[in-house]
Amino acid sequence: MSDAAPAVANKAGDIRQFLTFVLGDERYGVDILRVQELRCWESVSRIPNVPSYEKGVVNLRGAIVPIIDLRERFQLGTGQVGPMTVVVVLQVNVGAAIKIMGVVVDAVSDVVDVEKNAIQSAPHFGTKVSTEFIAGLASVRNEMVMLLDVDRLLKLEGLEDADDGRTP
Repeated sequence: MSDAAPAVANKAGDIRQFLTFVLGDERYGVDILRVQELRCWESVSRIPNVPSYEKGVVNLRGAIVPIIDLRERFQLGTGQVGPMTVVVVLQVNVGAAIKIMGVVVDAVSDVVDVEKNAIQSAPHFGTKVSTEFIAGLASVRNEMVMLLDVDRLLKLEGLEDADDGRTP
């Protein structure tokens, strides 16, 4: 009996949980430990001279949080805001600091368990397609889920240098 407990403990350590969401016809996932909260879409304060996928900022309990539309950022077209549109608020590591950012997604799917050894590396497509923000790929219920590296996603936005003292 005592031999079964360590096997279960090791198995639990080999599982990672991801919040999955939809952008167009594609499924993506982020590490559930990076998700601070889910919010309904609300209007944002637009910032001038930023790319169209940077929707603006919101005040989240005193912190100014940038909002990125992932559909536009990943060049999947412009989405319509609807009743299923969600802002996923993420905690992002920037050096020793934690920054908060929101990403707009078409809809949240669910939380899935993925075994670490089932996560495959993102393929290299050459210079035409950037995969640097993809941490890996996993097959979940016969669908491919692209697992995002939220720290790299923030670096792509150039926000890692922005430190105005208002974001945690």
